[in-house]
Amino acid sequence: MQKVKKAIIPAAGLGTRVLPASKAVPKEMLNIVDKPAIQYIVEEAVAAGIEDILIITNRGKGVIEDHFDHAYELEHQLAGNSKKAEILAQVQAVSALANVYFLRQKITKGLGHAVLCGKSFIGDEPFAVMYGDDVIIAEDPVVAQLMRVSEEFGTGVVGVNEVSPKDIAKYCSLGVEPVRERVMRVTDIVEKPTPAQVLSLYSILGRVILPPEIFKMLEDGCGNTPTGEEYYLTDAMADLGKQGKMMAVDFIGKRYDMGNKLGILQANCEVALRHPEIGADARAYLLALAATL
Repeated sequence: MQKVKKAIIPAAGLGTRVLPASKAVPKEMLNIVDKPAIQYIVEEAVAAGIEDILIITNRGKGVIEDHFDHAYELEHQLAGNSKKAEILAQVQAVSALANVYFLRQKITKGLGHAVLCGKSFIGDEPFAVMYGDDVIIAEDPVVAQLMRVSEEFGTGVVGVNEVSPKDIAKYCSLGVEPVRERVMRVTDIVEKPTPAQVLSLYSILGRVILPPEIFKMLEDGCGNTPTGEEYYLTDAMADLGKQGKMMAVDFIGKRYDMGNKLGILQANCEVALRHPEIGADARAYLLALAATL
């Protein structure tokens, strides 16, 4: 499979699990210390060598587009203050990260439909899908870990980790065959399995590489509900697995679920502890707080 140069970030969800915070501010724009969540995802893509990124949004999410655009008034004001040079550089760097494009999903019909909206953007080449809810911090970008396996085997690839038996029903369960350390062949995928349907505790967590044939599969009805109200990407990926066209990588990295209140809190605490500006103070604060509990 050729090298992945494009990514789709679905960010059209309503964020109902983190209301009321997401009522007026998209959940993708909720901060992790000093950057919105979606910036971490774009930075991961760029670090992996991806050049063109399509963010799928919907009504009320124009602020995401504004974030990756130039802010001329702000930049002009910062440029006039020599003490703000570092901040100015950080602000300007956001708009220069990559070629970031936006497309509005006018009708929300699930993850598969959001991906299908990007068909003309992707064309006839493999691409990454980076879920807008999932920020993953890693020294080696997780999407790059998947890209290497995709290029080696010429297949789609899903990023997985093991989840607890209690949580597997919230995600999906994969049938896998080991190939080597952290690399497996996918044989089947069951979305939100019952206890009897669990194939393994491996579940897809936020990063996948897909071949362009996925678009025709979705258009032909693979993974669609009978009424066409929703397009299930997981079902289409399961079909690729049954055809021997899907690998899995047990990725190395720490995932934060930004559609979950606890996940947002964990992301802010743990990123703060590693932050070069506030890390020491954050550690001292948390230790002092723990001593009072």
